[in-house]
Amino acid sequence: MDVRGPDGSAGDVDYGSIGSGYAHYRRPDPRIAQFVADALGGARTVVNVGAGAGSYESAAPAVTAVEPSASMRAQRAAGLPRAVNAVAESLPFGDGEFDGAMTLFSVHQWSDAAAGLREMRRVTRGPVVVLTCDPALVRDFWLYEYAPEVLDTEARRYPSVEKLAASLGGSGSVRAVPIPLDCTDGFNEAYYGRPEMLLDPAARQACSAWSFVDDEARERFTTRLRDDLDSGVWDERFGHLRGQACYEGSLVVVRATPQGQEEHHHGRT
Repeated sequence: MDVRGPDGSAGDVDYGSIGSGYAHYRRPDPRIAQFVADALGGARTVVNVGAGAGSYESAAPAVTAVEPSASMRAQRAAGLPRAVNAVAESLPFGDGEFDGAMTLFSVHQWSDAAAGLREMRRVTRGPVVVLTCDPALVRDFWLYEYAPEVLDTEARRYPSVEKLAASLGGSGSVRAVPIPLDCTDGFNEAYYGRPEMLLDPAARQACSAWSFVDDEARERFTTRLRDDLDSGVWDERFGHLRGQACYEGSLVVVRATPQGQEEHHHGRT
């Protein structure tokens, strides 16, 4: 199955139209990268599915990137290997070809997440690592009071952690990933203590959920947030977040290994 948009993008977002500034605003954060590397547990050869512009590929020594969007492939840094043009649901690799697999901020955009995860499991003999958001926690963020349409969209798009684990099988674990105040990866919750950043249309565009709301909703959000920042209302309610070193929101790492391998991952379950 290989259903794509004009840019080659698979799933529900056309990165040919919204992805132009993605690499600038979505720079990998080394602290989040460490969570990914820990979850990979020393896997040497790793397939990165939905690799985008190449974020977090330093998490393993040898990464094979898979990315269907031409726009995203074009934004990969010069030092990175070229990405394979394929979709998660039909990976062009043999059974058990890789030590590990990862998909980061991508699974919610696939046309068939369960099929894509089964493919990742098929081509991987070790851990499969999914960096994603728990839809049960997405609406707990302050942004929900200003742009409920955006977070309702995110909550609908993200598969539940239970569905992810069921599709991957084997032994699984879920770990919350604390988001640092100066996080360089600009997803919505990364701006928990820097609300002014979400007034920047380019910063919002780098978070795909904003592409699902209309101009009226974006203008309503901008006006209300700017007014509340100018009046001090936002700071009265949420100002404590400006000095909070990290934020534990909906960001999680889901990890699955074939049955019987979990004991080799530094004792974690």
